Amino acid sequence: MLEFEEELKKFHPSLEVEELEEAVFSQEFTDIADALIQVLETSRKTGEKN
Repeated sequence: MLEFEEELKKFHPSLEVEELEEAVFSQEFTDIADALIQVLETSRKTGEKN
């Protein structure tokens, strides 16, 4: 059976649109292009050492 009081303790209100935009845009996300560039740069550096 669902324990209503316990579920209420777990509840966190959702962010408003403005707060959500700030939270999302303040994060620095790595897209696939950034990830590939980082992999290539790392492989070049390790290749130069060998």
